[in-house]
Amino acid sequence: MAKNNIELKTVSKLLGINFFIPSYQRGYRWTKQQVNDLLDDICDFIPQKNEWYCLQPLVVKQKNENEWEVIDGQQRLTTIFLIIHYFNEMWVGKQKISEPIITYQTRNDSYFFLKAMKVEDDNKVIINDKNIDYQYISSAYQAINNWVIEKKNGKFDENEFQSKFKEKTKVIWYETDPTQDGRDIFSRINMGKIPLTNAELIKALFLNSSNFKTENIVDVERIRLKQLEIATEWDIIETELHNDEFWLFVNKEENKKETRIEFLFELLVGKSANTEDNYYTFRKFHEKFTDNTEQIITGNWKEIKRCFQTLQNWFESRELYHKIGFLITLGEDINNLLIQSQTQNKSAFKVLIDKKIKNKFANLQLDEIEYGNGNIRSILLMHNIQTMLNNKNETSRFPFNRYKREKWDIEHIHAIATEMPKTEQHQKDWLEQAKEFVDETRTDLIEKLNNYSKETFESLFKDILNYFDENHKHEDINDLSNLVLLDAGTNRGYKNSVFPVKRKTIIEKEKAGTFVPICTKNVFMKYYSHKIEQMTFWGEKDRNQYFSNIKDNYLPKEDTQ
Repeated sequence: MAKNNIELKTVSKLLGINFFIPSYQRGYRWTKQQVNDLLDDICDFIPQKNEWYCLQPLVVKQKNENEWEVIDGQQRLTTIFLIIHYFNEMWVGKQKISEPIITYQTRNDSYFFLKAMKVEDDNKVIINDKNIDYQYISSAYQAINNWVIEKKNGKFDENEFQSKFKEKTKVIWYETDPTQDGRDIFSRINMGKIPLTNAELIKALFLNSSNFKTENIVDVERIRLKQLEIATEWDIIETELHNDEFWLFVNKEENKKETRIEFLFELLVGKSANTEDNYYTFRKFHEKFTDNTEQIITGNWKEIKRCFQTLQNWFESRELYHKIGFLITLGEDINNLLIQSQTQNKSAFKVLIDKKIKNKFANLQLDEIEYGNGNIRSILLMHNIQTMLNNKNETSRFPFNRYKREKWDIEHIHAIATEMPKTEQHQKDWLEQAKEFVDETRTDLIEKLNNYSKETFESLFKDILNYFDENHKHEDINDLSNLVLLDAGTNRGYKNSVFPVKRKTIIEKEKAGTFVPICTKNVFMKYYSHKIEQMTFWGEKDRNQYFSNIKDNYLPKEDTQ
């Protein structure tokens, strides 16, 4: 069970505390830019009701009754001291602000050096190069003064900034188990074995013993069991989210989170992809803990479970899996979908999903769309999805995980002249593959193939394209009737080959385990062709019947199960 306690402390709550910086910590190394960034962030922060600016975690361990050992975050802590000290030296009158007390194990006199920081009459800080720590500390103090001077040239309210820094700026106070060795915790943090992620911090909110307050000793065991229940369910949810088929269904693209349950927290607080605050999710989630009672914590955990169970229900429903998976792939905000699903019954929600899909294709004229149009991938993807859904007895599912991980191309079914092979080896391979499907009675064409030279390739390339055109007057077809969806690996494998070569390649790839979308497979099996006269050409009738099927089956049908 977690023994780490987490709370948020305003900077004012750090004032007067005794901190100990152990020798395993490196010295102070913040640059001018880092100091300026912190000051700019706080200055630019405009607090709304109950809002505050969040600093990264300060990881501490109680050393004794009056002192805290700083395991991680001493760079921020030292900078906080320097800013408060600047307030005292430059802005505050006789009633000085209490400053943190920092003892450094390596250089015991560093605290006195900090206390002695001052700005000279010429607005300069004496840069002390006695040692590297002093040099960085004095340079940081100079950076603070320079920043203030620059701000005073514009509109700058010293009192407002001071108030924001002390009362609206908070650190994540991460208090570790006092029985553990600080050096070991420091090593594990810096090796990434204790990642102070939003998920890790939120987990502590749920599992801290101090959060389950009770005066009744009889309730202690029940509280302990509730903690165990949350911890167990947390692990189950995390495990489920590591199913990549599920994970890449709910994410537009691969989302490389170390702790995937954090994704749920982001949904619940409405975190935007543009949010730069690294601890926004924790900060907003912490606001849900209005008080640390069992009722509040249990209620928040139920909210997380409801979110997860909704996603799980979508995943397990074959219809919703495909339709919502399609929308998410196209960039639909999953959080909006969650909100809408909670305000409507199941039937109304399905109608809404169908409407959203149809809106993606509003005002499209399919017969005017050609290769290069940005809607083609979406049309072909939905054609594949709806084709699968139309078969109510089928159980297979479109693999969004593979679609998002692998590169997928829009490929011509019959080769086009504008993509003629360029290198000599590519040209030889292309002709050799095509030769296999040239009828042996065409001795003239076979002779040309046998006597190929680099100089004659362009003419021979066009002859081959014409041969595999049923009308023997090949022209490039760039509309939907000559396009399919295919993974890039297979596409590269046949390099704009003629129809029978592509067909053979796709059959071999599928036998080897490559996923071939159902509509692509149907094309090369001539499934859409009403009358199959031969399997070598992809002719005008084939194209028309395939295009007709796209028009009839790329939008959701009513009452799909």
